[in-house]
Amino acid sequence: MNARATFTRMEDSTRDDWGVILPEAMQMARTLPDRVLAHLRLLDGDFGGFPIDRLSHCRQSATLALRDGRDEEYVVCALLHDIGDTLGSYNHPDIAAAILKPFVSEANLWMVQHHGIFQGHNFFHHIGLDRDMREQFRGHPHFERTAEFIERYDNPAFDPAAEMLPLSEFEPLLRRVMAAPKQSVYKAAMEAGTKDGAQA
Repeated sequence: MNARATFTRMEDSTRDDWGVILPEAMQMARTLPDRVLAHLRLLDGDFGGFPIDRLSHCRQSATLALRDGRDEEYVVCALLHDIGDTLGSYNHPDIAAAILKPFVSEANLWMVQHHGIFQGHNFFHHIGLDRDMREQFRGHPHFERTAEFIERYDNPAFDPAAEMLPLSEFEPLLRRVMAAPKQSVYKAAMEAGTKDGAQA
């Protein structure tokens, strides 16, 4: 599409402008899984000193969750939990949580957003931090879920000899989860735009 809105200040935008912008936004939303997969592939070969590269760690976490019978949303969370490593050197869980927020339950979102502190129980004491930092969340409804995620799927997923399904195995799951946003301030407008487009 070559049409563009004409305003120079958002406050001056019109319904006609948004008639141009919204279809572009919907197309961008439909191709989100492609961009997420492309960014995930940036972790390939990035070891950062770890026994396996970051993409392999993500694949191994997701493989463990899939083999354990977890649902698609949970497996996608396992796959993407460290996607923020390349952009969020100081807050990588927040990057993953921001990407996943429209598509996952509150429980899974909390788990992803806090997994870094919970994983810290296994290594913070080696780098001068408090390994019990996660205890500040003791009693939270999602504490045990997050501790279990670390114990079963994040902590053991650094094994070069363990099974790691290829990224292509998880692609259909990712596409299904990201095709169905559960919450977003833009959700209603995007859905209305999709219906209007179908009726046109």
